[in-house]
Amino acid sequence: MKQNFTVRQGALDGVEAFLRVAQYRSFRRAAAELGVTPSAISQAVRALEGRVGAALFIRTTRSVGLTEAGARFLSRAKPAFEELVAASEVARDLGQRPTGLLRLTVPRAVVPILLEPLIASFCQAYPEVEVEIAAGEELVDLAAKGFDAGVRMGQFIATDMIAVRLTPPFPFVVVGSPDYLSRHARPERIDDLRRHACLRIRRSNGSIAPWSLVDGNKTVEAIVSGPLIAHDFPTMLGAAVEGMGLAQVPAPIATSLVKTGKLVQVLKSFAPMAPGVFLYYPSRHQTMPKLRAFIDHVKGRQVAAGKTRVHVDDKRTRGTKTR
Repeated sequence: MKQNFTVRQGALDGVEAFLRVAQYRSFRRAAAELGVTPSAISQAVRALEGRVGAALFIRTTRSVGLTEAGARFLSRAKPAFEELVAASEVARDLGQRPTGLLRLTVPRAVVPILLEPLIASFCQAYPEVEVEIAAGEELVDLAAKGFDAGVRMGQFIATDMIAVRLTPPFPFVVVGSPDYLSRHARPERIDDLRRHACLRIRRSNGSIAPWSLVDGNKTVEAIVSGPLIAHDFPTMLGAAVEGMGLAQVPAPIATSLVKTGKLVQVLKSFAPMAPGVFLYYPSRHQTMPKLRAFIDHVKGRQVAAGKTRVHVDDKRTRGTKTR
């Protein structure tokens, strides 16, 4: 049988007054406890009885007692009201200090190079905050999916988001393994990519991203082909290390592999710049202490490391709106 969970407007009004009177068996003492007049308590209880449709108290000049309806109402209302009070205290606590669960949606590539050191130091500084990281490439609706914030490259952040810069701008580089480049002529121009195995990435909207390069002051989108279509940069980067082909990836995730000689950068003069990585969230007015603490922690870490100062962008991110 389907239950109707609709609560009539004002149905909870007077419940606290009823509970205090039932506790002390006195309208006067209940009024003193709640800081109101006895007449206000009487009016609240009478209004509650009117909505319930039954007398809840037996009143005499000497005493106050519960009717059978009042006793049954008390048995259900008291634990329910205590749960409401506890819920209010939990919500108030979350709104006053950094505590609770901080949920972040981030690309897989960002986790090891950017978030892992930040999360470790943040959890030490704020032991009452739990951090959940959902690693994936999908551009999710933060509110609908229950995330406090997300991390993405600036061009993928919707214009109505508040953004906090996490990294300076960086280039998108083309890299290949020494083994692959020993078997194929090193590309010197954009047109040379037609003769190469180029690893590609599928966007969250289902389309395959072209390679974007710069030729002087002009941006060129190169339609390339190759043996692999990946859904994230780490997978594509791993395939490049294995010699499957050339890959175009954000420079920060390829830096260590280039330094150790596992990858070689090519077409350096054609590398386009990306705006950098940002933490983003819907509104400053809704920022909970746990998220504000994380933002401040990011700023403190960046300043302490002597890096580019992270700042909250009071203007809207000038990126492409997420679709």
